[in-house]
Formats: sequence, structure tokens, C-alpha cells
Amino acid sequence: MALKLITNLKDAVVQGKNGRVRLIWDTGAKQRINGVLSQKQETLDSEVLRLCSPLVPHRTGTLERSGIMGTVIGSGEVKYIAPYARFQYYQTAETRDYDPRRGGMWFERMKTANKAQLLKLMNQ
Repeated sequence: MALKLITNLKDAVVQGKNGRVRLIWDTGAKQRINGVLSQKQETLDSEVLRLCSPLVPHRTGTLERSGIMGTVIGSGEVKYIAPYARFQYYQTAETRDYDPRRGGMWFERMKTANKAQLLKLMNQ
């Protein structure tokens, strides 16, 4: 889930039944808005990694660490870069004997369980 940065703010004139309204953007508005969006994206990326952590299959911890190493915080993409990450995510639907929370599709399960929390975080 990547937030889009603003590339262009245009002044606007809106005509209504009671007259016209003109919207003029401050010259620093784009920079301030993009700064807030970047901070929110960094927070969201970090929170996704944190919330996925207890759901990722864990034998040695390499798969979980590959998510930390493969993710550029603020990019909007969380990547697990271990060579077997794709197989673990898509091909192992069952949970693990050592911890029933851990198993495949960890991002989807995390989203389902924490949707309200993530939306609240983004709307603060």
C-alpha cells in the first residue's frame, strides 16, 4: 500500500449558485503535504513489518530478517528477499506446529486482523 506523493498543485476556481470561489495554494504546501505523506508511509511500512513478525514462519529467523533487509522503509513495498520466501508465503497454507499463528499468507492474515488499526494509523 503505497501513498502517492503530490506532483502538482493547481489553483482552481469553482462556480456555484452563490458565486465563485478561488483556491490558491501556498507555495510551500506541496513540500509540507509530501513531507506528511512520506512520514505516514514510513510509519505504515514499519508497522506492517512489526505486525507481520509474529506470523512469519520461524525456524532460524532468516525469513523474518529478510523482510527487514529487503524493505526500504518509506517505499511502500515490504519485500521478503529470502530465496524461499515466495514458497513459504504461497505454498504453505497450514500453520506451524511450534506456533499456530505462523504460516503462509502472513501479510493477508495480518491485514485482516489489523485493518482497523492500520486505517486509524493512516488517518491520524
